[in-house]
Amino acid sequence: MLFRQLEYLVALSRERHFARAAQACHVSQPALSEAIRKLEDELDVPLVRRGRKYEGLTPEGERIVLRAQRILADRDALRSEATALRGGLGGRLRIGTVPTASGAVAHLTGPFCAEHPLVTVAVTADLRSEEILRQLRNFEIDAGITYLHRELPDGFRAVPLYEERYVLLTDAADGLDRPTGATWAEASRQPLCLLTEAMQGRRVLDEQFAEAGLKPSPRVETDSVAALFAHVRTGRWASIVPHTWLHVFGVPHGMRAVPMTEPARAVPVGLVVAAREPDSVLARALTDVARRTDVAAALERLPGD
Repeated sequence: MLFRQLEYLVALSRERHFARAAQACHVSQPALSEAIRKLEDELDVPLVRRGRKYEGLTPEGERIVLRAQRILADRDALRSEATALRGGLGGRLRIGTVPTASGAVAHLTGPFCAEHPLVTVAVTADLRSEEILRQLRNFEIDAGITYLHRELPDGFRAVPLYEERYVLLTDAADGLDRPTGATWAEASRQPLCLLTEAMQGRRVLDEQFAEAGLKPSPRVETDSVAALFAHVRTGRWASIVPHTWLHVFGVPHGMRAVPMTEPARAVPVGLVVAAREPDSVLARALTDVARRTDVAAALERLPGD
């Protein structure tokens, strides 16, 4: 049995398509298919349901792919440990974040890369909270940044990073009565562009509206915080965005950001890793950086302050 065969099986499970899995593994589709067939022969169980096209893994395949993910994760951890023993942490750190937290991740990757110059970092910034936990559980990422306002399931641990507050982003000439603050009732009367309901960031906003006895009715929905800014820039829309994104974009010309009040809402956001032994040496190193980095203070300082 070769690591390569396990990598192909995991890729097929993830991509759910032979051609895409082969492309992800940088091999031809026949080579990937043949390697998986040999793995089936060696294990003497069918792993893939085959028809005219890929139809999914068999029940045995679903069990085996979980083992394969763990074996590959342990291999990568072993390599990282060996590299660290030779003179420095190496490898590739994979981080997944919810879209609303992607503006904060640079405050961790900066000091992390400074301390570990041999490590490369890959950030996926468009994951839902549930997907982050799934990918952590399946060894697809090493760490995630997501909301902590609900208790995490067993098998995870978290390091709080900051509390997400909200601002009403509007055209500079929108005529709000109180330029220093906006209530949720006032925001609900604006022509809103918000994140989609499937996203945790939107669900957090809906909970706040509900506490005020309101239900938002956005005319436009998107899965991108950058798209929210782009819509407000046209002068036709308003949006509610996390204060952390002002650190990324500032307050663009022609817009203003009004703090949400009555009540003001703050939702904890943190770094989440899988609680397993032995743990990932890369996740352990990032957790150490997170504990020593005051992300909250950094996000209070807007560019140019």
